[in-house]
Amino acid sequence: MANKVMIVGTGNVGMSYGFALVHQRTDVNELVLVDINTEDAEGEAIDLRDCLAVAPSYMKISSGSYADAADCDLIVITAGVPQKPGESRMDLLKKNAAIFKDMIGQIMETGFDGIFLVVSNPMDVLTYLTWRYSGLPPERVIGSGTVLDTARLRYRLSQRLHIHPKNIHAYQVGEHGDTEFALWSCASAGGQPIMDLINNNDRAEIEDYARKEAYTIIEKKGATYYGIGTCLAMITNCILNDENRILTVSNYDELSDTYNGYPVVLGRNGVVRRLGLQISPDEQIKFNSSIRALQQAIKEVAD
Repeated sequence: MANKVMIVGTGNVGMSYGFALVHQRTDVNELVLVDINTEDAEGEAIDLRDCLAVAPSYMKISSGSYADAADCDLIVITAGVPQKPGESRMDLLKKNAAIFKDMIGQIMETGFDGIFLVVSNPMDVLTYLTWRYSGLPPERVIGSGTVLDTARLRYRLSQRLHIHPKNIHAYQVGEHGDTEFALWSCASAGGQPIMDLINNNDRAEIEDYARKEAYTIIEKKGATYYGIGTCLAMITNCILNDENRILTVSNYDELSDTYNGYPVVLGRNGVVRRLGLQISPDEQIKFNSSIRALQQAIKEVAD
């Protein structure tokens, strides 16, 4: 396998992801940076190449164009217009939907037959549109989902329980946004149910933290990018190494005809299967509410 990755969008998120790839062990052999600002993409490629003599991984790094997509194994899309003051979420979605339609069309014309990983917001809906525009099987179009939100949830739980976050199994699911929530009925640490270790009030505070932490970061520094960049590197390695890890990427839910963050087994060919978890009635109500929000957004942009 070529293990060639393309990043579309060389802003803070895209380049935090590129930096994370270079500074950990990865099977990525080639990295291509694409941006509407070609000078910025070239500058970022040069800057990343300066790391290679001392970084733990070595790869070919260059700037390029959509024409380089033909033999890519993975294309990670972080590009899109930012939301302006006073602009509605739906106005932003319609702008980015038009950009994505043109972008995906140009990429597919090259014969691209790999996996799309969508990061741009509103991520779940743009992932759905990428699937529709590309014509690829749904298992090969995914979004970053609630992987970062799940990482925030596990970190907060680790602080509360004094247990390493990698030994905590808990998931934040649903829309990557205000309707996401924690699956407490499935959460555990060392085989012990989280619901037996933490009371209802503390669980509510921890879940709210995972849902709203991005707002705190944006208020203080303007944007979030290190966390998502590191999560994207993990997702990339999971795919290229065929790790079959369980991750809450945004994936296609046939029952609701939406993309949403939910635990799946992820491997070399994308989504292997979506887990059939037994969740509580209250959690099912929350999940249905999250799905309705996504369905409404898809309907409005389609109209």
